[in-house]
Amino acid sequence: MDILKQLQQRTDQFEVVHVRNESTQVRFESNRLKTSQVEETKGIAVRVVKQGRLGFAASSDASATDQLVKNAIESAMYGDQVPITFPAAQSAPTVKTFDPMITDLPIPRLVEIGKEIVDYILQIEPEARVDVSLKRGIQQVALHNQTGNEAAYHSSPLSISVLVNKIQGDDVLLISDFTGTTVWQEDYMAGTRRLGEKLKLARRLVAATSGNLPVLFAPDGLLMLGLPLQQGLNGKSVFTGISPMKGKLGEKLFSDKLTVIDDGTIDGKFGSAPYDDEGVPHRRTALIERGVLKNFIYDLKTAAQSGVASTGNGSRTLFAPPNPAPTNFIVGAGDTPLADILAGIDTGLLVEDVLGLGQGNIISGAFSNPLSLAFKIEKGEIVGRVKNASLAGNIYDLLKNIAAISRETEWVYSNLNLPYLLLPEMNVVAKAG
Repeated sequence: MDILKQLQQRTDQFEVVHVRNESTQVRFESNRLKTSQVEETKGIAVRVVKQGRLGFAASSDASATDQLVKNAIESAMYGDQVPITFPAAQSAPTVKTFDPMITDLPIPRLVEIGKEIVDYILQIEPEARVDVSLKRGIQQVALHNQTGNEAAYHSSPLSISVLVNKIQGDDVLLISDFTGTTVWQEDYMAGTRRLGEKLKLARRLVAATSGNLPVLFAPDGLLMLGLPLQQGLNGKSVFTGISPMKGKLGEKLFSDKLTVIDDGTIDGKFGSAPYDDEGVPHRRTALIERGVLKNFIYDLKTAAQSGVASTGNGSRTLFAPPNPAPTNFIVGAGDTPLADILAGIDTGLLVEDVLGLGQGNIISGAFSNPLSLAFKIEKGEIVGRVKNASLAGNIYDLLKNIAAISRETEWVYSNLNLPYLLLPEMNVVAKAG
């Protein structure tokens, strides 16, 4: 019997998701082509509601439908009791997520791009060791539920990740960049050029300064503050009561310079699609507006538990049920050019990357991290790289007082659009040596 008919007869609600992924990857290690490989995965996931309880099962064997239905129904016997309703079909935004120029890229062309990246970096740092991974693929998702909702889309992700390792005596320098898109970009070297500029700045080592200093976070470095913020805005954290922002909708919690948006409708981005992974249309959601908390992000389950509507942020893997997650996480651009922000700093620190991102009590907003890449600023100029420096603080205190946010923003880690953000004072701890 067809799986949809079985589920219709034996459950109160059901959801069936078919997933298929193809990927082709080319990897360079230590400046040389290492390997290329092609992979394909596919499977089917089922979620059911029976007598008010949720059940879930998944399999990589799409033909094993009888066992899959049995497993999902048995799972529901012990599942969470949630007043969830799987959504009927709704109109969704038109979002460009597929480009044949990516899916048709042959392996020899991927190899050429990889060599171009390696050669570019070696022209700047001949002693560097460069690792490059280029991965392009096709992702297909098709969802059906008991309402007749049939939400389907396909995307063509292309990612380029570059890691540069330079060792000189006891100085180990690691700098990386990651670019992700689902629509072909002619300027595929943009991320590599950014990385190259950082390498040039990193050549000169200077002594770090300890004390209370202005700290400018570059887009990559801003993840130190952005990761705890994402966790606090997650509806699951709110429902379980661990988010510091629980119960504070409508309150001004941060500087009026801070605006944060979740937007799954931007063409060509990894977090974009017409629908989320539960068949709810993606949308643009203002989370923080000029410092005021406006919304949290929810999937169907956490929305039902909280008595609100899903924000279209249900995200899943084949073998795990949905959870709320950001689509494209955007910190709004400011009014000040980066050059003007730098010019106004007499002595300060530019943070490009941290070690151990995500360690500590993230949900509370607290962090304590050594810096893997940071630069000293003197009289408005970046004068060199500093070592053995660290920062600690709490984002819920620090983001109440933002000195400036840059006009310029960058896409980092494929689905984060972040500016440069200046905090007027942080405690910088620097060790000698």
